[in-house]
Amino acid sequence: MSSSRSSVALACAAVALLTACAGPRPQPLDTSGDARLVERWTTTPAPVDNIDSVTTWHARDGKVWLFASAKDVDNLVVFDADTGANLRRVGGPGSGLGQFERPNGIAVIDDLLFVVERDNHRVQVLALPELESLAVFGAAELKVPYGLWIEPKGEGAYDVYVTDSYQLADGTPPPLEQLSERVKHYHVARAGERIDATYVASFGDTSASGALRWVESIYGDPPHGRLLIAEEYLETGSTLRVYDMTGRYLGIDLDPSHFDGQAEGIALWSCPDGSGYWLATDQRADGNRFQVFDRVSLKHIGSFSGRNTSNTDGIHLQAQGSASFPRGVFYAVHDDQAVSAFDWRDIAKALKLRESCQ
Repeated sequence: MSSSRSSVALACAAVALLTACAGPRPQPLDTSGDARLVERWTTTPAPVDNIDSVTTWHARDGKVWLFASAKDVDNLVVFDADTGANLRRVGGPGSGLGQFERPNGIAVIDDLLFVVERDNHRVQVLALPELESLAVFGAAELKVPYGLWIEPKGEGAYDVYVTDSYQLADGTPPPLEQLSERVKHYHVARAGERIDATYVASFGDTSASGALRWVESIYGDPPHGRLLIAEEYLETGSTLRVYDMTGRYLGIDLDPSHFDGQAEGIALWSCPDGSGYWLATDQRADGNRFQVFDRVSLKHIGSFSGRNTSNTDGIHLQAQGSASFPRGVFYAVHDDQAVSAFDWRDIAKALKLRESCQ
């Protein structure tokens, strides 16, 4: 995120004179049970960027753009999604249209790019392919926003869910009773170049078992009535919590034993018949893995890791084929400074998954 990593640092600093921020040191990551895959490519590292999230857009000429949010330099990086070649950068620091302050979660729907800005406390909407800023929204409600997921509602209408991971001054989560606004729900409507956003509601469970203490990634599955939301707080166990589409915790978590690190990015490989797979990052700096679960039963299927990819925040699954990846591609941020591409055929073969919905 990493709000969780920065929050841990703040909490440790606050008590540094009293303790060494005691707690068990994480054991070395055992990847012996993972499918070990070779990345098809990794973009040229840019250590100053602090890349967080990724998404793609298919242009009308058949080319595919890969977007990545570069938090520390307040811009977006645009890559060729087939080759990883760096194409351009978009934006710069500031609070005006087309400017960003700590861009984090990003998502594409139709020909719109949505960008969550943590330090501007808003969501910005850009038109594709021009990358012209059309609107901003959410500043009145958002405190420390991170991630988002968008549900199309037809005819230029969208429901947008934004996670809001505000913490106390010492970097620790607020009390349970204050966690009822961890996700903000907006309705967005487009008419030509006009974007109108309406705040709908906030939600978040306040029980010890269902609370979202540190939250960033969120992804929805409307046919199954589910929102999967990453709970990253290690002290109570990191996992993906399952809410319904109205924001009610269903009392279901994905098996936390499969997350040795922090549950992070979330992606869904889906078929029209309702079947498919959930993919989630188990983030660790010493070589993270990616967990795969059945879409319907939520049972664990297996895990894979890359030869080099580690410390992954955001992920994105592009199921639509392209020139280099005819069956789709899985993108994963590598160590805050690059993006790796895994061919879906390699993942499917290694874990005995389907290559297509047919």
